Amino acid sequence: METTSKLTLLTTTHRIAPGLLSWPAWQALHAAPVVLAADPAHPQLAALAQAGVAVEQLERGSAPALARQLVERAPAVFLGSQDGDPGLTGALARIAVEEAGRAPEIEVLPGSYDLPGARLLDLVAVMDRLRSPGGCPWDAEQTHASLVKYLVEEAFELVEAIEEGDRATLREELGDVLLQVFFHSRIAQEDAEDPFSIDEVAGDIVDKLIYRHPHVFGDSDADTTDQVEANWEQLKAAEKGDRESVLDGVPGGLPALAFAAKLVSRVRRAGFTGVADAPYALPGELTEASVGELLLAVVQRAHDAGVDPDAALRHAARGYRAAVRAAEGLPA
Repeated sequence: METTSKLTLLTTTHRIAPGLLSWPAWQALHAAPVVLAADPAHPQLAALAQAGVAVEQLERGSAPALARQLVERAPAVFLGSQDGDPGLTGALARIAVEEAGRAPEIEVLPGSYDLPGARLLDLVAVMDRLRSPGGCPWDAEQTHASLVKYLVEEAFELVEAIEEGDRATLREELGDVLLQVFFHSRIAQEDAEDPFSIDEVAGDIVDKLIYRHPHVFGDSDADTTDQVEANWEQLKAAEKGDRESVLDGVPGGLPALAFAAKLVSRVRRAGFTGVADAPYALPGELTEASVGELLLAVVQRAHDAGVDPDAALRHAARGYRAAVRAAEGLPA
């Protein structure tokens, strides 16, 4: 006996507003003799009701039991549950094989798709749950200040993953840094005087990126990296017109070597020549002052040579660590 009916499994994503379904999905819903669901809390139900599509609820039960109900009700459209109905497709596949020629044709029809970045909405929901009453006591107690050490640690762990070329760790550490941004944004949302959320944070950086890339989003021209950097500096200078010094805005909390490198970078970009470079020679006596001057001189020359002194020192230090471990008879 040839198959004469069809069972359509309609999949949707909860990350898209209810009712925003593809045209083939709406066509299938309106043409179906019956539309079935096993999730009474499905977010699409209200939208379907408004569109005049009646949905009949089935008893969820086990995956094999649900599969059998769907096969027996075909032709029909089944509105997939929010959890993806674990085990259902496998149970339907077994029926299709065991009852070949008698089982209905089974079609999977995506009704809506996740857009790029959609999983960020899940992170918003998770952070909201953790910070809300009934969530995690530790997460609920954190403040911007208490999280600073974790933000710094995660940033350095990310740097290490990048420098070591460890792709798996890179992915993990990017997630840890991203968590810090969402965590701080969720805390900021609770501020009584100046609340803001991750939406304002994202909106501000989007506006800034568009403004600082007129060669992409506007009518400015910049064909080389040097031109892009020159435009960037001009736009930043216009934004920060109230700054008195070329060094205003350099965070003093940077690690010492990175702090020196940032200062030198600002001075060089501004073309400032009011202060001579530190002398580049090994002093006869090493003191705190002379060592500091020597390190500053190295940073200045490294910048002019296009070398990141912080990364260079970390690389050399890791080589030193490996050499010491090798001398100890230990793996690097």
